[in-house]
Amino acid sequence: MSVKKRIIPCLDIKDGRTVKGINFVGLRDAGDPVTLARQYADQGADELCFLDITATIEKRDTLIPLVREIAAVLNIPFTVGGGINDVMLAKEIIKAGADKVAINSAAVKRPDLINELAAQLGSQCVVVAVDTKAIKLPDSDKSIDKVFVAGGRVETSLETIAWCAECEQRGAGEILLTSMDHDGTKNGFALQLTDLISRRLGIPIIASGGGGTAAHFETLFKDTHASAGLAASIFHFGELPVPELKKQLITAGVSVRR
Repeated sequence: MSVKKRIIPCLDIKDGRTVKGINFVGLRDAGDPVTLARQYADQGADELCFLDITATIEKRDTLIPLVREIAAVLNIPFTVGGGINDVMLAKEIIKAGADKVAINSAAVKRPDLINELAAQLGSQCVVVAVDTKAIKLPDSDKSIDKVFVAGGRVETSLETIAWCAECEQRGAGEILLTSMDHDGTKNGFALQLTDLISRRLGIPIIASGGGGTAAHFETLFKDTHASAGLAASIFHFGELPVPELKKQLITAGVSVRR
């Protein structure tokens, strides 16, 4: 029996509010995170993701009181990321009610953190968020997918596919793969890259960036091995409610939780 695909709304948090931009810039307010979290749980979302998108830039910890408040209204798995750079903080976030922690910049800066979190919390609690962008090679019409950190502001020397493979080898239980080129565009997911990574790795891949219609999610699940699709603005602004998305996917023959 095939594993049911997951639909995951994402709350990008800045200054305690949910925000959404396009290609990681031009943020606009999308509402109160606690209200949205309760709404998504009631609608049948499979999980919820909370990313404190300026924690790393502002060199501070994730907003733990807000995590606690959101966890109190949820009955679905809850992933929290943003500014997590050691095991102690990760444990605090789990204690506050998160089921999983997501790390990005801190993992790139010190990859051993992935091993440490997996050893202390279990791989099932460790999500590595990978922000990726296609960079054109000099004097060529080809491009290479590179990893970005600090909320998409800083390019690294890491190639995306190799980094994802290393994360799995170090004990990550899941990869949250966000295409910066597709983020907020609602033009569809980064199918080729998602497919390459989801076939190469043995852990679940959550595809993020570009989900705008039910057809985009259908294509993602039929044309790649991604186990989940994550989106934000289409849910926050009521363009495609979770129940309607699931209904359309079931009609299209995609196995999702009802």
